[in-house]
Amino acid sequence: MARKPKQPRWYFSLRSPYSWFAYRELTEHYPDVLAAVEWLPYWEPDPRTEAELAAEGVELPGVPMSRAKNFYILQDTRRVAKARGWTMTWPIDVDPVWEVAHIGYLVAADEGRGREYVDAAYLARWERGENLSDPAVVAAIARSVGLDGERVACAHDDPGWRALAREVLGRGYRDGAFGVPFFVHGFDKFWGTERVREFVAAVRGVAVAEVDGVPWRGEQIELPELVRAGGDAGHAGGCG
Repeated sequence: MARKPKQPRWYFSLRSPYSWFAYRELTEHYPDVLAAVEWLPYWEPDPRTEAELAAEGVELPGVPMSRAKNFYILQDTRRVAKARGWTMTWPIDVDPVWEVAHIGYLVAADEGRGREYVDAAYLARWERGENLSDPAVVAAIARSVGLDGERVACAHDDPGWRALAREVLGRGYRDGAFGVPFFVHGFDKFWGTERVREFVAAVRGVAVAEVDGVPWRGEQIELPELVRAGGDAGHAGGCG
């Protein structure tokens, strides 16, 4: 019996500006593809999750981010946001625990509200500069999309949800994900915002040339400056 092809999937992170850029491009220009793929969160684990993954033979790739790379990302994301006419705020991340928001997504997805949760979480982080490691912030996001705020915000302390989180991160490890956004279609893998069109073409089964380009608005339009509320050193391995 022939093996059924796996559903195309994308690994996203609520903490990555590049993942947010990819989400917006897919939402605004390729909603059919976004609706056809499996959504899988991917994040830098806290020490507890990291130890539990190591015990299962899973070691996620990552290296400390240099100061130069951090400054480059701040500059690069400003360029990308301005070219697309998007406003953006850099949040302040102090001792972030990404399990809070990303395991919260798993609960939202289980309730059939994953898409709405991601949309609200990206809005909170990248337009309002809110702290997604704060359970109170995540609870408010959950309530805004009709979910039980306490259930979503406290899921990172629940053994069952943490086990599912390890399973999801393990899938990313086995798929070879090393950053976000990361897309998988069959044996083909695509990394980064600049590979969105190639992934779209693969999912649609057409040549890249047949995929409409994203309309850039460029420098000729007066756009607000990127607002930087605070620094973000980025997760190990970079924001990509």
